[in-house]
Formats: sequence, C-alpha cells, structure tokens
Amino acid sequence: MLDTAHWFTEVDRNNHCAFSLKIKRKLHEEQTAFQKIEIYETEGFGNLMVIDGCVMLTSRDNFFYHEMMTHPALYSHPAPERVWIIGGGDCGSLKEVLKHPEVKSAIQIEIDERVTRLAERYFPELCEANGDPRAQLKFQDGILWVSEARPDSVEVIIVDSTDPLGPAEGLFTEDFYRNCRRCLSRDGILVQQSESPFFHLDLLNAMRSAMEAAGFNEVHTLFFPQPVYPSGWWSATLACKTGLFPRWQEIRQMPFSTRYYNLAIHQAAFAAPNFFSQALSKALRTG
Repeated sequence: MLDTAHWFTEVDRNNHCAFSLKIKRKLHEEQTAFQKIEIYETEGFGNLMVIDGCVMLTSRDNFFYHEMMTHPALYSHPAPERVWIIGGGDCGSLKEVLKHPEVKSAIQIEIDERVTRLAERYFPELCEANGDPRAQLKFQDGILWVSEARPDSVEVIIVDSTDPLGPAEGLFTEDFYRNCRRCLSRDGILVQQSESPFFHLDLLNAMRSAMEAAGFNEVHTLFFPQPVYPSGWWSATLACKTGLFPRWQEIRQMPFSTRYYNLAIHQAAFAAPNFFSQALSKALRTG
C-alpha cells in the first residue's frame, strides 16, 4: 500500500489524473504576497519547487523547459541583442539566454522576489548567471512593465510564467500581446509557455488566436517533453512580427553546451501531430 505521507501529489481534476514524487522532507514553506511556495527534497528528482499546489520545477528535469523556452526563439532571430524575461523567477531561462554571446542585455521581470531568493538558495545551479553584467533583475509586475515600455525596445520577449491563474492570468490576453508587439523591434519574437498540447488545446487555440488578433504576422508552436508537468508533454508558442529566421549554421556550431536542445531538436520541435493541426483547423472554421 502506498505511503501517501511521503509523496507530493499534484491532482489534475480536469483531466482525472495525478502526478506524484516521493519526497524525503520539506525544506521550506511560505505564503508570499502573491502565492504559496513550497520546497521539497525528493528521492529521485532533486529539489522540487511547488507554487500554489502545482509543480514548478525540479533539479532533475528543468533543463527541458529552460532550453526550449529560450534557444529556439533566440536562434530564430537575426540579432537578439536585447531580451526580456517576464516571470522566470527561478532564473533558469535567464541562465540559458546569457549563454548567447550576441545578447547584450537580459532583463528579468518577476513579480514575486521570493521565487528568485528561494531559487538562489535551493536551485543555485540555475542562478549561476545572475551576476553577469548583462543581466538585470526587476521585481515588479511584468504586465505593467510591458504596458509602459517604449516601442522597438527589445528583440525577444520570453514569457516564462505559471499557469494562467492568479498573477499570471493577465499574461494570456490580447491586450498583453498587443503591448508586447509594440515593444518588439522589427523582427521581434514573443515566446510563451503554452501548457500541454494534449490536455490544454482550448487554451492553446485561445492563445494563438489572441496573438494573431494582436497583430503578429506568424504564430508557431513547438513541443518538448516535461516529465513533471501534466501529461509529461509541454509546449511553447512563438509569435513573430515578421517570421522565423533560423540561424542553422550557428545552431550547428553552438559555443555552449546543452542537455536537450540541438539542431535536430530545433528542426523537429515544430513538427505538429495530426490531432493538434486538426484542432487548430477546426477552431479556425468555427471561430
């Protein structure tokens, strides 16, 4: 019989399933002004961060997410010199962005400073680039930041947010996307985590429609594994002012190491399964 006292379980009631990790002990718990944060030490996945009862990341598998939220977009822009990360308080995406020598400035705008301070303590490997002179950490509302920013002030915006609930809800709206588009330079790209393509098709369709309504010329979704997230399969959606311009030769000769991302992964990640393409077509016909 399962000893539930030694497991952390996230229940997905909408999809009638659950995901569990065996834990050794709870390391930290606090209620911030925005959300409840818990940190656990697990048996097989290293440290675990939970926000409002949902798994955010583990030491073992976060590289899938952070690499795919950053490298495909950065390598699809001709010259990504200025990058903003909206959310991303664990600093894993910031670390990956700063591996790119062409990046001159990376600003992380996270509403809850406690996420970053706890990441520095319990996930220090993700915060190794926080002292990079190109990095800036801003602890404020990313929606307000984008609404007040000047036009043409950034090449790539990465929305590394929690699920579209609570503080993150406003990051999934047409108004937010329209403000992002205004801030982006000519070939600018917005990339946002877009949940599970198996469990959350309605959300994905709504996101893509809102991005197109906000004036983006092209919208593309890429796919990658994420073992600790619902369904174990995740996505990111890229909205482009003009299009994608993959720098294939530079991807082939990356001057840094990755654990998942490479040239073949970049090419394959944008291949959509039939059910996904059919769902998008149906949404267009009935929209």
